[in-house]
Amino acid sequence: MGSIRLAFNNFKKSFRNYFSMILSLSFTIMILYNFVNLTYTETFKAFGEKNKNYIDIIIQVVSVVLICFMFFFIWYATNVFLTKRKKEIGIYVFMGLTNRKIAKIYAMETIITGIAALVLGILCGVVSTQLFQMLLLTMSDISIDISFRFVWEPVIITAGIYVVIYMIFVIKGYVNIVRSSVLEMISAIRQNEYVKTNNWILFGKAVLGITILLNGYYLAVKESGFNVMGNLFSATVFVIVGTYLVFGGFLPILFQKLADNKRFLYSRERNLWINNVIFRMKKNYRTYAMTCVLLTCSVTALAAAFAQKDRYDNMVHFRNTYTFQLVSNMPDLGARVTDLIEHDNDIAYFSEGDFFVMDGSHFDDGFTYGILSFSGVKRMAEAAGLDFPYNELKDDEVICANHIYLLSFITDRSDVTVTIDGKKYRQIDETKVPYMGYMQEGQTYYIVSDKTYEELLTGYKQETSYDERIYIYNYRIKDIYNYAASMDELDTIMGNTDEYYVGRVAINPNSDDIMWIKVEYSLCVFMFLVFVVASGSILFMKLYNDSFDEKERYGVLTKIGVAKKTLGKAIAKELRVAYGVPFILMMISSYFAVHSLEKMMSTNLKLINLLSVGIIFVFFMVFYKLSVIIAVRNSAALS
Repeated sequence: MGSIRLAFNNFKKSFRNYFSMILSLSFTIMILYNFVNLTYTETFKAFGEKNKNYIDIIIQVVSVVLICFMFFFIWYATNVFLTKRKKEIGIYVFMGLTNRKIAKIYAMETIITGIAALVLGILCGVVSTQLFQMLLLTMSDISIDISFRFVWEPVIITAGIYVVIYMIFVIKGYVNIVRSSVLEMISAIRQNEYVKTNNWILFGKAVLGITILLNGYYLAVKESGFNVMGNLFSATVFVIVGTYLVFGGFLPILFQKLADNKRFLYSRERNLWINNVIFRMKKNYRTYAMTCVLLTCSVTALAAAFAQKDRYDNMVHFRNTYTFQLVSNMPDLGARVTDLIEHDNDIAYFSEGDFFVMDGSHFDDGFTYGILSFSGVKRMAEAAGLDFPYNELKDDEVICANHIYLLSFITDRSDVTVTIDGKKYRQIDETKVPYMGYMQEGQTYYIVSDKTYEELLTGYKQETSYDERIYIYNYRIKDIYNYAASMDELDTIMGNTDEYYVGRVAINPNSDDIMWIKVEYSLCVFMFLVFVVASGSILFMKLYNDSFDEKERYGVLTKIGVAKKTLGKAIAKELRVAYGVPFILMMISSYFAVHSLEKMMSTNLKLINLLSVGIIFVFFMVFYKLSVIIAVRNSAALS
């Protein structure tokens, strides 16, 4: 029988062993195809070139993340597959086959599995393309026509990336078998991923793991200045390494101590499964750690999605605080502008104030800032119904009025000192309330006491030899979508002469220049689902393969008189621990990850954290139930 035919027969005979691997790989391929296809779709061109460019960048970043995940997932899947097959293909040695011949059969068998996954993944990707885009736009709250247009580029790119990665590990497996001895292949199925160590080394790993993990948690929530990104990078590394060591050291010791406790061991028939949990914890700790890290990433992705949605809504609200804003050096322009607007629109509210702008030479950081008086901002806030929770400022205090950032790289704003004209002022708060409306998007303002305002203005007048005071008139109309009706009237007073100037800002509520943010948070939701399904698939695939190794043990337990019903409960409890331990550690890690995101995006995400954990719980319950059913069916003693 030829090698190809033998490999194909093995594939057909052991299809149920390959099923979880094919399904998981095809899911990864389908997701990657849909993301790659987004860059070739005509859908996002309707948003304009700027939005399209931003969206393409985001999709490319997400695609790189998915490619990295695909690399490690294929690495893991092929390693599990190779270990599973080594014992069986090792028997071929006794049939007179050389290691190279056996390796060739394995490679062909693996390639057949890979082709099956690729075909299934691409087909599912093509079929789900329109649905994927529809869901993406629905979550983004974007109404636009979707037309299906099949192009070959995404298929070629996705298949090319997958084939390159997959063949790396096929060749790796081929070399592994060629270099393996007969004994290694026959005993491979019983080999642990875990390197046997004594309890002192386990204890050392446990202490180190907990220390590193707690360090990571601390750095994640630590308030920082411009070094916040460095702290977050360190926190990410520490949490990953700490999780790995906790699963590799602390948890094995914990379960061993529980097993040594006779009261615990013999209660509720734990003696039927606790020792196997210890064995599986030692054997599969890398899998559990990988699952926990992926789950933490998934919670963070969903939290980021809702945080961005909240920031987008706030940014839209920010710029729509006023429909029209006029700036001039004329102090009595308000009544005239009001009459012009009321020709075609009703005014919801109106406010006016004054400010002046000081160039960077007056500040230590070299940036230009606007200066506002405390009483002037308070009047504007009251007229517009904006929150202004401040007591009268002291002469050495300032409030920074800034615009809303999508992501802030400074989380520690305490003890901030501002230097203006050589004098130091204590910044008591940084506010994102749009007191200056759209004018606050491109300019940062310092709110100072009325006395300080007049002193700074007087000094600036003396330096420049002319009055720098700028008057601002803010209007919000009741029907913001009818803003264009007042434009012609307002144009009649626009102008710039040597003596007077009048400038205008008009806000179009239909502006879509930040539409890319809505697409970005929708992509984060998809990343959440991808990571959840991927982590569940990894754990399910591992436990699915392990279930075939339990026949002998369960057979022995049945022969010594353990009832099948009792044995079934023991299997369920053992698998409950396998799914529950990564889930519990994920809940702890996700709290700190989401809390860090809260600080960076100034958004309350506690409810989203609970929601994401709840969704993961539902997914894991499905995987858990399937694992229990399969484990029971695959145990010869229970069939």
